[in-house]
Formats: sequence, structure tokens, C-alpha cells
Amino acid sequence: MPEFVSPGVGVFSTWDYVVFAALFVVSSGIGIFFAVKERKKASSREFLVGGKQMNCVPVALSLTASFMSAVTVLGTPSEVYRFGGAFVLFGFSYSMVVLFTAELFVPVFYRSGITSTYEYLELRFNKTVRIAATLIYIIQTIVYTGVVVYAPALALNQVTGFNLWGSVFATGIVCTFYCTLGGLKAVVWTDAFQMVVMVLGFLTVLIQGTIVNGGVTSAWEKAEAGSRLLVFDFDPDPLRRHTFWTITVGGTFTWLGIYGVNQSTIQRCISCKSEKHAKLALYFNLIGLWVILVCAVFSGLLMFAYYRNCDPWTAGFVSAPDQLMPYFVMDILGSLPGLPGLFVACAFSGTLSTVAASINALATVTYEDLVKNCFKNLSDRLGTWISKGLCIVFGVACTSMAVAASQMGGVVQAALSIHGMCGGPMLGLFSLGILFPWINWKGAAGGLAMGIAMSFWVGIGGFVYPAGPDKAFPLPLSTNSCLPLNTTDIISTLAPTLASERPVLADTWYCMSYLYYSAVGWIATVIAGFLITSVTGPNRGEDVNPVLIRPVCNLLCFWSEKYKEMCWCGVQHDADCMEFHDNGAFSMKPETSTNKEPQNGLNKDHENNIPGYNPEEKSYSNAGLSKDMHF
Repeated sequence: MPEFVSPGVGVFSTWDYVVFAALFVVSSGIGIFFAVKERKKASSREFLVGGKQMNCVPVALSLTASFMSAVTVLGTPSEVYRFGGAFVLFGFSYSMVVLFTAELFVPVFYRSGITSTYEYLELRFNKTVRIAATLIYIIQTIVYTGVVVYAPALALNQVTGFNLWGSVFATGIVCTFYCTLGGLKAVVWTDAFQMVVMVLGFLTVLIQGTIVNGGVTSAWEKAEAGSRLLVFDFDPDPLRRHTFWTITVGGTFTWLGIYGVNQSTIQRCISCKSEKHAKLALYFNLIGLWVILVCAVFSGLLMFAYYRNCDPWTAGFVSAPDQLMPYFVMDILGSLPGLPGLFVACAFSGTLSTVAASINALATVTYEDLVKNCFKNLSDRLGTWISKGLCIVFGVACTSMAVAASQMGGVVQAALSIHGMCGGPMLGLFSLGILFPWINWKGAAGGLAMGIAMSFWVGIGGFVYPAGPDKAFPLPLSTNSCLPLNTTDIISTLAPTLASERPVLADTWYCMSYLYYSAVGWIATVIAGFLITSVTGPNRGEDVNPVLIRPVCNLLCFWSEKYKEMCWCGVQHDADCMEFHDNGAFSMKPETSTNKEPQNGLNKDHENNIPGYNPEEKSYSNAGLSKDMHF
């Protein structure tokens, strides 16, 4: 194949390093500020969930920044560049995800008074299910976070010459520093600042990219001529990589597994001062998700318009698609000191926010689900110091995982997919608990195991036997205007490679769009949970606390009280069965409560340990409860 002369791009200047360093200095400063401000409030509750007094606006910005990592900043424009603008359909997925999270999951988690998401699993099922889910979350989050640190740093290093290990260790050290000092409040406010940096970085690229392409109209016409504006493809084939259905349906399952039941999300929501603020944070966060998505998609379109006749990847100027965006930035902004540094700060803002969220969430679940179960009656002061120590431990673990990722090679892609493969079964597990009152702990545990097995089967199979271009449909790229190395094309002397033998499932099951991995895990978990529960015997409705169930059947069966009672299998979920107190607490009315010892769910000893439960008054208190709540 012909070789081409690289036109060369700008390099990092002193001002770029100054701008980039400012991101780390300000982030650290926020941690120091909250460490000094909150030094007299030495409680684990204050450190881990901000005293549950956070406002919806900074939480919304924090949620957006945490889940729009550097993988999104660098990867999404590359996806649009190679496959077209269909990625914008994720806007529909985000909408459904936020709606389900705000109206289905958050009310249950908030009203139950938990700190760790996995506390719910012990309240609803038993400790075995809780510990299993906690360990799965810890392992997959450490792996994912390490890759999120390493992969963008490598892409930026190979294009800009930015020091690889310097950026990796700086990220780990700074995140650990402000997480340990300031707790959740520092994480939230630092995320809010980093969200602003991300938007500014994207705006810089969008403005300069529009100028170099001759204006918005010219860039749009070039993208349209290159088929990058073909968004709606209604092919129902689940093997196709990106269609309307894979993005809207599969994308909803994928993001709901990451968003709806993820500790990082729920921890921020329950840190809000009320349930209303928690929901508002999610809806405001949706606006932020849309903004980042639109910025990333348009950056990809501008990048294609600029390189439509000389693709840097095909020409060999960059070695991987993830390097396209940094290459584009250095090409159009390299002569403007400070602006490349702003974009790199934009990319690393995504990394910092994701890593900080992970460290804080890991410390929370470890302290709440493991430490407090092993060591009873810990003082608030000791609990705070243990939480800080856990932040340091997980900061070191995530940074070490980034070092390990450098030795993984192609396994990095598989490691990134672990987040999606674990998300579906976790979503299925919480769905069994919240939506289906009759599911017992055996069904939940068996369902989780089956969901993990199925999603990893299809995910690892898809990695080992990747789908061909007939399913991915990459759009054409051109090198017609690239400057050839010499006038004579260099013909490759390599012999044609023979196609390796592929198993029968390689072109069917393993060929499934990666966006359906979570859906596969969810379906397998729910079906297995149903079957195992039917064999071992369902829960009795009176044994299930109504606070742990979300009555979606009230909407589906609104026309009939009889059908609502049937769907809830005897669970006393109506408002008439609940007694509200002046202090905002609530409890079962005496005539509707039961003295029977439950088989699973809430037994008497366990009930006494529920956050906010008063065994003498037999009531539950939560700052977010109000008399107008409907179950």
C-alpha cells in the first residue's frame, strides 16, 4: 500500500502545560478547602454522603462529569468520524435512563435510608446477595477505572508527546488527594468545575473547527456528502453494531446498568437534601449529558469535514482511532499557545471526575458493606479515618491497575467492556428486588450468577471473534489528497492471510452488537430469578417491606384495585396501610402489620439495623419523606 508524508502537527508549549497544570491545582485546592471547612464535622456520614444536605445543581454537574469520561471525549468524535452521526441517538437512551432512574430506582433507595446501594440487597434479600454484589462491583470498578486512566493518557501521549506516566500518576495522586481530604463534597464540587472545563474545551474545538472548515454550512455539506448525516437506520438486526434499535434499546439497558443502580450515581442522589432535589439533579444532569453528546458528535463531523480527502488513520499518521481527536486538535490549535492545553485539560477533566467518583464509591461500599459488618459499634471519628484510609487504598489500586493496563495490549478493549457486562446482571438483580415482590433470595442469587455467565459469554466471545465489516458498516475514508512519500506506490509483499477457522456462534451469537450485552445479562438474570423462585417457593407478601418495592403496577393496573393487589402479591403498599408521623417518619399501621417471622427480606434482628429505624417506635425516618408520598 502507498505510504504518505505526515504534514506534522503542533507540539505542546509551555502555556499548554500551564493551562493543564491549573486543572490539577484547582482540583486539589477544592479538596483542601472542604477539608478545612468541614474539619469539625468528623463523621463518616458527612465524609461519604455530604451529610445528605447537597443541592441539586452541583450534584447534577457532578453526575454528568463522572460518566462523561475521557473515553467519551476522545472516543465519541472518532466513532462519528468513522461510522456517522447515528451516535446522537444516544440522546434518546439518556432520556429513558434518567426517567427510569429518577422515577423507579432513586425513590426506593432514598426512602430506605441507605448509604451503599448494596445495603438494599440485604434489606430485600440477605447478606449473601449483598456481599456477592459488592465484591463484583469492587473488582469491575477497579479494572474499569484503571483502563479509563491509562487509555486516554496513551492516546494523548502518542499524538501530543504529553508525558504518559507523568499524567497517569498525577491523575491518581490528585484524585486520591482531594477524595481523602474533602470527601464527597470535594468530589462533587471538583466535578462541577471539571464539567465547566470539559465544555470550554469542546467549545474551543468547535469554534476553531468551524473556522478552518469555512463555516457551519460548508462543514455540514461536506459531512452530508460523506454520508455522515445518515442517522436513522431502522434495521432490527441485533447483529448490526449501531442502528436505531441497538442504540435506543440496547443503549438504554447499557446506561441504565451504569446509571440506575451504580453506587457512584446513587451515592450522589442520596446525598441531596431531599428526594425532590435528588430527582432534579438527575433531570438537570440530562441536560448536561445532551450538551456533551452534541459537542462530541459535532466535533466528529467537523473532524471528518476537515480530513475528508486525507484520513490520518488510513494514511498512517496515527496508529489508532482514539488518536484522531488529539491529532485534529493539535492540527488546528497547535499554533495557538494554551488552547491545546485547554483541550487536554478537557479530556483529563473527564478522567479525573470518573476516577474520583470511583474512589469515593469504592470507599463507601467497602466501609458500609464490609468494614461495618465485621466491626460493630465504630465511632464516627474512627469511621471517618477508616473511610479516608480506604480512599488512599483504592487510589493506589486504581493507579496500579492503570500500570497493569499498559501490559494488557488488546485486552484493554475487553476490560472496558466489563463495565457493560456487569451492569446488565446488576440491573437485573435490583429489578428483581424492586419490581417483583415474590422473588426470594435464592432466585436473586441464582439470577445474578446466570446473568454474569451469559453476559460474559457473549462479551468475551465477541472480543475473541470480532464482527466483520458487514455488521459494523464503517463508512468510506479517503487518502486522495495526502502527499505520497514518492511517486511509486510501495506494493505490500505480504502473502494474503488466510481466514482463521471460526466457530458456528462466531457469526451469530458472538456477532451481537456490544450494546445488547447488558440486555442479555438483564434478561438472563430476571428469567433465572423467576424460575428458581418458582421452584424454591416465592416470598409471602406480608414478609416484604413496602418501602423496598416500587409500585409500578399502580400505573399499569390503575383501573382495578383487584389487579393491583394481585400484582403486589399481598405487599401492603397502599398509602392507607402506612402511618405517617409529624417528624416525617413512617411505619406500618398496627392493624396491617404482621407478627410472623419472615423467611427472608426483613427479619426482626435485621429490621433493627435498618438505617433510620427505631425499634422502640417501630418507625423509619428519612429527611426526604413527606406525607404526600404514594407507594
